[in-house]
Amino acid sequence: MRLKRISARRRWSLVGATLLALGCGVTDDQEVSLGQQTAREMNARLPLVTDPRVTDYVTHLGMAIARTTSRADLDWKFYVVNTPDVNAFALPGGFIYVNRGLIERTQRLDQLAGTLGHEIGHVVRRHSVEQMKKASGANAGIALVCTLTSLCDSRASRVVINVAGSALFAKYSRTDEAEADSEAVVNVIRAGIDPDGVPELFEVLLRERQRNPNALDGFFASHPFEEDRVAHTRDLIAQYDQHRLEGLTSDDPNYAAFKRELAALPMPRPRPRAP
Repeated sequence: MRLKRISARRRWSLVGATLLALGCGVTDDQEVSLGQQTAREMNARLPLVTDPRVTDYVTHLGMAIARTTSRADLDWKFYVVNTPDVNAFALPGGFIYVNRGLIERTQRLDQLAGTLGHEIGHVVRRHSVEQMKKASGANAGIALVCTLTSLCDSRASRVVINVAGSALFAKYSRTDEAEADSEAVVNVIRAGIDPDGVPELFEVLLRERQRNPNALDGFFASHPFEEDRVAHTRDLIAQYDQHRLEGLTSDDPNYAAFKRELAALPMPRPRPRAP
């Protein structure tokens, strides 16, 4: 076990050193390699949903959006994390994670599409590469897991997060978020999906934050959010010829079936807290 920890530590140190040396000159191949390595680290620790009826639905919807982007050639991967925490995250190279808790807050297909479009936008704009440049600590993969879920609620896990640079590397700037919002609107429209789901999900989350301020701490910590993002995305949508937006898909019966399948899955058992 000790040898495995040393190996992981060296591996992440090499990733951090490589990114710092590359600066802004990260090639597509290097970006994909970084994403693959980080995904392996995270997937070994995250309670991922494996039910094909759930994962296939999210992958199909995500691919319908990703194929409309300038980075359609990436080998996009979509994962559902089996945790009630409300969050989503994108890794370099096209690895998209969305938590069960966020999906459960959605009411229609277009709202989940807006979330996926937003995270896809971070990859298209290469924001995810910039975030991972900050993740040069020995336990960066663990820290991402701890930041995006509540699976690490222990003193030892909080130390791990601090070692990896706190949760700062998982927080996008307001400019990044605005750009990803713009990408979400553009790309869901190209995929034939109603863009109103983008601001509407924001409104759902804002209403929940007003009712229960602590329930969505993880999402708002990793995704800087101001109420004017709702107005911004509605303004973007208003710039389109309204005839072009007529007939776009906002929902379908398969979405309700997908949510029923997800609701039927058991939550993972909580891990015992470390002393």
